[in-house]
Amino acid sequence: MITSRSYLDHAATTPLRVEAIAAITAELTRVGNPSSLHTSGRDARRVVEESREVIASCLGADPAEVIFTSGATEADNLAIKGGFRARPQAHTMITSAVEHHAVLESVESLAGDGATVVLIRVDHDGRPDLDQLAAVLADRAEQIALISIMYANNETGVVAPIAGIAALARAAGVPVHSDAVQAVGQLMIDFAGSGLDALSLSAHKFGGPAGAGALLAKRDFALKPVQHGGGQERDVRSGTLDVAGIAGMAAALKASTDELAAQAERIRTLRNRLIATVLGTIDRTELNGVRDPAASLPGIANISFAGCEADNLLMLLDQNGIDSSTGSACTAGVSEPSHVLEAMGRTTREARSSLRFSLGHTSTDADVDRLLAVLPGAVELARRAG
Repeated sequence: MITSRSYLDHAATTPLRVEAIAAITAELTRVGNPSSLHTSGRDARRVVEESREVIASCLGADPAEVIFTSGATEADNLAIKGGFRARPQAHTMITSAVEHHAVLESVESLAGDGATVVLIRVDHDGRPDLDQLAAVLADRAEQIALISIMYANNETGVVAPIAGIAALARAAGVPVHSDAVQAVGQLMIDFAGSGLDALSLSAHKFGGPAGAGALLAKRDFALKPVQHGGGQERDVRSGTLDVAGIAGMAAALKASTDELAAQAERIRTLRNRLIATVLGTIDRTELNGVRDPAASLPGIANISFAGCEADNLLMLLDQNGIDSSTGSACTAGVSEPSHVLEAMGRTTREARSSLRFSLGHTSTDADVDRLLAVLPGAVELARRAG
């Protein structure tokens, strides 16, 4: 019987940080709607605004640019749908072929509003084609409402050339948004210097609570509300604010930022050892992504195991106390091959043979040791079954 587990799925969600637990717990003992004018309401508002300042400071933003949401899915929807609807003279949306479904499906939903969608292709390593983006901008810049390209990929850990994307967009006068869910807390983010007009983040990816997130949006980035009500956040995001969740998010981000450099080096060392050992000791394996520290997140390793069904391999590892992920979409209980890997040129069979191992702030050498001890036998069994 497995009594302990090695959690290697931090890209899906990462454990709450102690700082976040303390901040959340403190707010759960208090009452007060931050929109109320009495003392309890003003106390709650103070917590919200102090948290807004912390988040802005950590990400190189102005506090007025922080719009609180229920998570990055809502933030992506607000940026994409709200940004498109605020620009009725433009009808083209640009995104990449490897985006999270929160972005892809938000963009696709705008087809009913008359949007034309352009997907930017990626190369074998998953990096967006800047030449194609430049060509589209040169051809129809005045028709483009928004570009949305993710900061770092959730399946492969590949970091996009955000500075280059932003420079092309700025030269063409087109606003650009980035889903930075995987990057925040893992990479140093400077929103002011990035050239981006909007950026999405989610607290539970860096040790905060699920259900809390934010959209960073420049004041001159026009947005139309996606949901309507009291207009609490700059009149574009209505709903009573979750004071405890916001406080926990700010505390987690501050802790992540304070130790970012040291943690990134430690986690990347674990990732490098994992990748080198797997590729060097298990035949017919391939890294989906890049090792270059300048172009990859510290903790994500996506590896194909030829001859395996990833679902079978995942369950064999699960039986041995190791949590990992296929990184694929699962709808109505039916596992689908990763659209990210297929966009990178992998065959359906190759995409179905890939597992994602993602490390985070609680990962240790022992977790990697456990995986490396169990994985060869699990691969052999999975290949026999396949």
